[in-house]
Amino acid sequence: MTSTRKPSSQDEALESIFGAPLADLYAQAVRPGASPALVRALELRSFLALAEEQVVRVRDRVHASMAPDGDLDSLSAEALQSDVHWLEAALDGRRGYRRALDSLLSAMPPPTPRPVPALATSLPPARPATSVESRALARGR
Repeated sequence: MTSTRKPSSQDEALESIFGAPLADLYAQAVRPGASPALVRALELRSFLALAEEQVVRVRDRVHASMAPDGDLDSLSAEALQSDVHWLEAALDGRRGYRRALDSLLSAMPPPTPRPVPALATSLPPARPATSVESRALARGR
């Protein structure tokens, strides 16, 4: 699974700020002339999603090794200490990516609504037909 499909804790905020679902935002980011802020935000979001996945993996591994019905003979303080180091690294990465993403989003100008083109609700008035045009219409031409 690519990082574009992995969930992150900031997905809803990004969708709200940029006004579109993540899939649409990723599609916008690869188009020519894409907003640099959008490209950077999605890059940070991808890094955040990977860091959060690592936090979850280590957390789940620790929970499994500490399960109440687990085998006490398989417990290892050395393995748990290693998991503590992994967890610290993953949490540091997650904090850093969240901080960078929050900083980027707070520095962005507020979104401006796109102007909606005015649509005419009726056709402009027709000009009166000239005498030549009137005769041509009368003859069926």
